[in-house]
Amino acid sequence: MSRVSVKNSGRNGGSARSMLRSPFVLMVGAVLTWFIAAFLVWPNLNILMATFFPDGRFSGRAAEKLFSSQRAMKSLGNSFLLALALSVTVNVVGIFIVLVTQYFKIRGSRILFLGYASTFIYGGIVLAAGYKFIYGDKGIVTSFMHTVFPDMDPAWFSGFFAVLVVMTFATTTNHMLFVGNALKGVDYQTIEAARNLGASTWTILRRVVLPMLRPTLFAVTILSFLTGLGALSAPQVLGGREFQTITPMILTFADSPTSRDLAALLAVILGVSTIVMLAVMSRLEKRGTYYSLSKVSTALQKQQIASPVANAAVHIIAYLLFALYTLPVVLIVLYSFADGAAIQSGRISAGSLTLDNYVRILTQPSGLQPFIVSVVYSGLATLIAVGGLLFVARLLQQYKNWVASVFEYLLHIPWILPSALLALGLIISYDHPNPMVGGTVLTGTTVILLIAFVTVKIPFTLRMLKASFASVNTSMEEAAAIMGAKTLYVYRRILLPLVLPAAAAIAALNFNNLLDDYDTAIFLAHPLVQPLGLVIKANTDGAEGVEGVGNTFVYTVLLMVITGLTMYLVYGRSAKRGAGAGRKRPESVPHDSLPPDPAFAGVPDSRASEVTVR
Repeated sequence: MSRVSVKNSGRNGGSARSMLRSPFVLMVGAVLTWFIAAFLVWPNLNILMATFFPDGRFSGRAAEKLFSSQRAMKSLGNSFLLALALSVTVNVVGIFIVLVTQYFKIRGSRILFLGYASTFIYGGIVLAAGYKFIYGDKGIVTSFMHTVFPDMDPAWFSGFFAVLVVMTFATTTNHMLFVGNALKGVDYQTIEAARNLGASTWTILRRVVLPMLRPTLFAVTILSFLTGLGALSAPQVLGGREFQTITPMILTFADSPTSRDLAALLAVILGVSTIVMLAVMSRLEKRGTYYSLSKVSTALQKQQIASPVANAAVHIIAYLLFALYTLPVVLIVLYSFADGAAIQSGRISAGSLTLDNYVRILTQPSGLQPFIVSVVYSGLATLIAVGGLLFVARLLQQYKNWVASVFEYLLHIPWILPSALLALGLIISYDHPNPMVGGTVLTGTTVILLIAFVTVKIPFTLRMLKASFASVNTSMEEAAAIMGAKTLYVYRRILLPLVLPAAAAIAALNFNNLLDDYDTAIFLAHPLVQPLGLVIKANTDGAEGVEGVGNTFVYTVLLMVITGLTMYLVYGRSAKRGAGAGRKRPESVPHDSLPPDPAFAGVPDSRASEVTVR
């Protein structure tokens, strides 16, 4: 058996020559090569050519136009200001909520966790719209406050302050996922040893616990910075004319053919900034990493805050944050049942509650169409991405050679480039007949948004599927090979059933993330086939009046229900199965029950805010 294992191991580590012997591998490789060239490499190269070589010769005209545009330069400064500020505020709030729910003994910590986790079930354009309807110049809370303080400015919640607040709360989800998971891995014996040496609670936290979390904190800091740098929905909804960032400017310039070179240059700057940030933070991360080492690790136990004053202060801050997290969710659900008069006045009573908003959305074609469009787009994109990468991930995991490595690196392009750059590349590349797609024009069609949705989900899907294949016990495959089973038979009857649960979880997360997508759809959606994110954004501008606001509340509630159900199915039930398996056989905990590796979290997704699960 050992001889067979060695032989099979060599085959799995295969060379580029062994890949060329399989017709199936050649077919998958040909399709993959075309897809990468047509939708990942060529659009980005085309942006560079359109920006710096518009007539086949080098030209700095786009740079001159950019530096002479005060509006464009201000948007650049605003983007970096937001990214830097967000890196600080998200870490402060995120570390605090992780500590009060998982490290310190805080009364009601489970209830606090549920409140802080509210951003798991809504984000992106939905979250920004919700905050505007509540705190904006005509918002519910603002209307109430105006009756108490008549001289207050109705537009108090706008500009840089509003964008920073909304994005801070939206992106602490990454801390709850990654930092919280890393905190559970801290060895309690290390804390006990520090306490026996006379260290105080705060010294232990500052000198022992937080340094052990440094790699994860670097990862979420990268993600926060890149989220702020490429922010679109929050600046568009809440920034106003005084605070616009790079991505909204790219969108504005991309609408006009005469200024597309300026949009392309801004997108290139955004992409270069992303790559530089990743490189800098990776270098800083390597300077020092701390580990807790012991022969027998002990599970972390919650710590009591010794000082009564500090304990009271932490409790007060924790519950104030709980109110800030949960108030938008509660009011959105409540006002989804309110009639137009209650929504307009910001005052609700038992008599103003009705099901009319839900009836209008679920029965009228105009209300139901955006939901159906989003479901179809999300479902098709998820099916294509997961279904196609089931084969690709297996081949990349099986054949470890330079060819497979090149393919894998190229498939991760959407992780290191912002969605605005990818979308703009597709627009510029396929607004005319192109032989790479059979001479057809894709810009302005319904197909181009589907292509973009598939593209942006490739890195996450590939990484998780590849990890799922790697976790499969190879002895089953070896036994089937010894008995003469063909490669495709082994894949269909043995490997595929084992990874299908993980594939289903990945598909659910992808579907959930794309359902309310705005950042990609705003560039590529067909004017007559508008997905949900664009309709919600239009309603926040007041285009549909009070009825549009009511529709948005209903859309938000429906999305929260779908997202909450998905998160339960993916994390709740999987975690329970993993815990049960862990009690019986610790080595058999299913990979899909664990959060993604935070070391790979430093990449932009689309949903800053969205709930970003990597």
